[in-house]
Amino acid sequence: MAEFIKIYEDKPSEAAIKKVVEVLRNGGLVIYPTDTVYGIGCDITNSRALERLAKLKDIKLEKANFSFVCSSLSNLSDYVRQIDTSTFKILKRALPGPYTFILPGNNDLPKEFRKKKTVGIRVPDNNIARQIVEVLGNPIVSSSIHDEDEVIEYSTDPELIFEKWQNKVDLVIDGGYGENVPSTIIDLTGYEPVVVREGKGDVDIF
Repeated sequence: MAEFIKIYEDKPSEAAIKKVVEVLRNGGLVIYPTDTVYGIGCDITNSRALERLAKLKDIKLEKANFSFVCSSLSNLSDYVRQIDTSTFKILKRALPGPYTFILPGNNDLPKEFRKKKTVGIRVPDNNIARQIVEVLGNPIVSSSIHDEDEVIEYSTDPELIFEKWQNKVDLVIDGGYGENVPSTIIDLTGYEPVVVREGKGDVDIF
């Protein structure tokens, strides 16, 4: 059964963040808050955890469109090909924020994602998510928590999320109520930004 821990976004406890990172390093799956909906994630460098996440989402790992959650833009060059100045300016203006940016992947992607030409990058405007990634030292691979209820689509109450997922993941963070609007997805692989999905992030800034 998963652990359920409360972390306050305005002042995340160092000990609690370390505990989450330990679970991730050991191949665990963690449910955590972002600046949009709650996400489920694992350590990008742990093959076993990536397989578990794909299985849980009922999808083949090589076909999964998981986001890479980073703590800042400094992680970018690890997995993304050289980007031009105008693309970097867009990222700098919008992040941290409720956006997922599709960018061209490079040859340093984990072997599970090498066949993919693009990656989805997220830098959420949420202290808990960013501090976890910072202490972990590399991105977490992430997917949104969906709700079976067709009206709600996304689960927002951490206690209900815990109730539903406690036997499928290793740790659930209560970071307060989540939103039920996902991130805006912007494709930056072409000459101009293309809005793939309109979500919480304002598309007019592009």
